[in-house]
Amino acid sequence: MAVRTQARPRVADIRPFTVEIPEADLEALRARVAATRWPEKETVADQSQGVPLATIQALARYWEQEYDWRAVEARLNALPQFVTEIDGLDIHFVHVRSRHEDALPLIVTHGWPGSVIEQMKIIGPLTDPTAHGADASDAFHLVIPSLPGYGFSGKPSTADWGPDRIARAWTELMTRLGYTRFVAQGGDWGALVTELMGVQAPPELLGIHTNMPGTVPPEIDNLVQSDITGVNNALGSLPPDLSGEERRACEQLDFFWKHAAYALIMGTRPQTLTGLTDSPVGLAAFMIDHDAASLKLISETFAGRPTGLTRDDVLDNITLYWLTNTAISAARLYAANAYSFLVVKGVSVPVAVSVFPDELYQAPRSWAERAYPNLIHYNRLDRGGHFAAWEQPQLFCEEVRAGFRSLR
Repeated sequence: MAVRTQARPRVADIRPFTVEIPEADLEALRARVAATRWPEKETVADQSQGVPLATIQALARYWEQEYDWRAVEARLNALPQFVTEIDGLDIHFVHVRSRHEDALPLIVTHGWPGSVIEQMKIIGPLTDPTAHGADASDAFHLVIPSLPGYGFSGKPSTADWGPDRIARAWTELMTRLGYTRFVAQGGDWGALVTELMGVQAPPELLGIHTNMPGTVPPEIDNLVQSDITGVNNALGSLPPDLSGEERRACEQLDFFWKHAAYALIMGTRPQTLTGLTDSPVGLAAFMIDHDAASLKLISETFAGRPTGLTRDDVLDNITLYWLTNTAISAARLYAANAYSFLVVKGVSVPVAVSVFPDELYQAPRSWAERAYPNLIHYNRLDRGGHFAAWEQPQLFCEEVRAGFRSLR
């Protein structure tokens, strides 16, 4: 992989960035995909054993024979991209300023197995709302960084680049860009980083928006995480006074933690996943098995049934991980993390919450009101899942506008 940046005269400098992947790297990728050694078909008729053989073989055929990395590379290079060193590490980011003078600065953080590619669909609608049927008063200046160890950001050489350190780095990034007031948004890892920005509450931060809110009461979070093997009957030990909505959320949390093996192995043995850096199809299978709803969506896509994603959407992201060799460096974020993903964190700044129906769990309003004493927006959507900006960009943008409208 090759990239082009300007020389780096000083630590605080911001250098323009261009992606330039050698053709030899793309040819080598296609050869590896073609040489895949396949397992036998799964022994069940559903996805309970993981990614179906038919799905991953359809993905591999398209990847080898039809997929064009150059298309997404051109889209990336059409955006203003930069690199700057923060706390000893190079941070890559996209920075698109709105043409509207009173635009609100917003930093958006992706998760795993995401990247800045996941957010590309929201750049136009958020920075240029009048061209997308919205008002100029809802415009944002948009900053989209690559997490440390992900994409074109540097790879940490120490084990202490957790989400709290990233949260502090993001505040430094925004102030370095000259923003004296800004808001933050995130899902997946981005949600945790964004919530920790809300816990740290720097004076420049006006508020946050999350589509994976941390609202779970600690006693319930501890209960469901203690029952990953199913031997402790967590659902049979729930508090008796839960509402129907709260009990349903507990059932969703119980299902998630019983199917989160990917997170457990990355959190405890990331270096063991070395095979992901050697087999592109192995990497792809691991990445698309994030959660049941997302896997179903991707399987439908490669079966030729239209969904909110295209085959290129899926492979753009996977190919970025392959070409940057970031499978392991990205996984190490799980090992560096000291926080439970979905538990209450103690956020004090204003918070906007969007609840998508296929998220890992649907946060009840009652929990959101207790978790966020300054809750300024709560809405339940009728479609969309864990990767909302990627799957349902229009709904996502509408939620971001509505969530931050009172803070302008």
